[in-house]
Amino acid sequence: MQQTFGAADLLGNGSNRVVFDIGGNNYRMIASYAFGQRQVHLFVCWLGTHAEYDKVCAKNQQYTLNLY
Repeated sequence: MQQTFGAADLLGNGSNRVVFDIGGNNYRMIASYAFGQRQVHLFVCWLGTHAEYDKVCAKNQQYTLNLY
């Protein structure tokens, strides 16, 4: 995942979630992923500003958000 998307960070704790830095790190997107036979499926769970993402992390919600 990180080789293909340089601005991607995998979330820990055995999660199937990844965080993307968007717009020069002004925005963040949390997505869940599933691997197919020859493709990766990304499902957007949350999209917001970097400041909003910091609040999500402070509340440890990045593993449970599913707003979209």
